[in-house]
Amino acid sequence: MTRRISRQPVTSGLLLILAAIFLAAGISRLGLGVADAIAAEPDEDVAAAEPPTIAESPADPADLFETLRAREARLARIEAELDARRATLLEAEQELTQRLDDLIAAEEQLRATLRLTESAAEDDLRQLTAVFENMKPQQAAELFSQMDTEFSAGFIARLQPETAAEILSGLEPVIAYAISAVLAGRHARTPRK
Repeated sequence: MTRRISRQPVTSGLLLILAAIFLAAGISRLGLGVADAIAAEPDEDVAAAEPPTIAESPADPADLFETLRAREARLARIEAELDARRATLLEAEQELTQRLDDLIAAEEQLRATLRLTESAAEDDLRQLTAVFENMKPQQAAELFSQMDTEFSAGFIARLQPETAAEILSGLEPVIAYAISAVLAGRHARTPRK
């Protein structure tokens, strides 16, 4: 007769021992890994407190817990500082947006004012041109002879050609020539296609 050997008690005991070894190895790796992670974390207070090295990592779970709590407190402080910076940046962005909106509104108001000014200036020039056209040519020629050449050339260009011809004929030839030269050269520098 063959005798059967029961393997169950030996197998259960062996598995229990292996499980305990793996558990101990895992806990030690976890402790070392957390300590490495804490040591690798950049900290603003590096000069004040050096991060723990593997040799200095806490072996006692209570020490590990305290290290984790200290890290959590440090991360909470950093998070609060980042939240404060974010709030400051948001406030600055809102202020900048408001200033930009104010600047755009002021620019639009300035454009409207410039349009009014240009329109008023054009109306004044049109009215003054009509005055020169209604004057006797000899009286207008006397006024144009006293004006700056560029200024008088601008008005001559705006006048009706018949009126301009009568005024130019009443001017001294040197002044009439200078005004004609300014008129001829006004668009000389304009690019051609």
